[in-house]
Amino acid sequence: MIGFSHAPRRRSAAAAVATAACLLVGQAQPAFAYLKFGVMAGDQQVTLKWAQTPVQYFVSDIGVPGVSSSDFEAAVGRAFGTWQAVPTASIAYQFGGITSALPLEDDGRSTLGFLPRPDLDRVLASTNFLVDDATGALVEADIFFNTSFQWSVAPGGENGKYDLETIALHEIGHLSGLGHSAIGETELLPNGGRRVIAAEAVMFPIAFPAGTVTGRALKPDDVAGISDIYPDGDFSSATGSISGRVTKGGEGLFGAHVVAFELATGHLIANLTLNDQGQFSIAGLTPGPHIIRVEPLDDADLDSYFDTSITTVDLDFRVSFLDRLVVAPRGGDSGAIEIKVAPK
Repeated sequence: MIGFSHAPRRRSAAAAVATAACLLVGQAQPAFAYLKFGVMAGDQQVTLKWAQTPVQYFVSDIGVPGVSSSDFEAAVGRAFGTWQAVPTASIAYQFGGITSALPLEDDGRSTLGFLPRPDLDRVLASTNFLVDDATGALVEADIFFNTSFQWSVAPGGENGKYDLETIALHEIGHLSGLGHSAIGETELLPNGGRRVIAAEAVMFPIAFPAGTVTGRALKPDDVAGISDIYPDGDFSSATGSISGRVTKGGEGLFGAHVVAFELATGHLIANLTLNDQGQFSIAGLTPGPHIIRVEPLDDADLDSYFDTSITTVDLDFRVSFLDRLVVAPRGGDSGAIEIKVAPK
């Protein structure tokens, strides 16, 4: 398995900051549309996001074989542009310039660049955060790309090399506040890792094999997520949501993956149950009927979604479908539904 990571940054002595918290868990209201990052601001947990846009970023002046610093700048610029082009989201980015600084330096600048990390032999890239502890707003988000792997910016990809634009698109999702999506399918490898068979989200935590460029385009789940955090235009009034609970034996189920299949478009948009009551809510849906599927979170490492040192995710249940279609009303919510699952 070759994938991505995201991590809290160390506390800075020069500014009032706090480390980023784990993914939103156990909140009073279920999160809409997407797994997002949360952070403690005072005694409250809030969604991790930028307070103001455009978000300024810088690019390190270090290249690697086959990818110059100017190649790097152009590839990540295209990836930033893809997120900014989402019509229902207000997020914007601004290139600040080339810098001699490296990612992970606490300098108040969000820097993207290459770093040698042979110790992280399964991590292609990682996003790290600094957060204002008073407001929960992002102060800095650095992304490093691991030079232990070979990289490419070729339009059609190159055999044996990872596509920089594809991986940057995923990491910029993290930089913007998105967590990992679970809409994907993998198979176990003899070495214990996983190979991606299909993914319906750029934010799926396991990368496609080297040489692939199919991950340069956002999927409906990605669009719903970024639009949820930074809504623009009539996103809230033009889309609907489906909410409810997943239960097993009458008790709420934590960590179940709930997928809404839109009959009108064929789009897949999903979320997870994020508290002990088994509550979920999926927003950004095209108004109309949906098929609802619930499945265990068993297609990637659980650590890609939750801090498993403090949470226990239930995987002991069968894939289930709600026995009726659920309508997401325009500008509203379906009303609470209950999806009952059975042990394996």
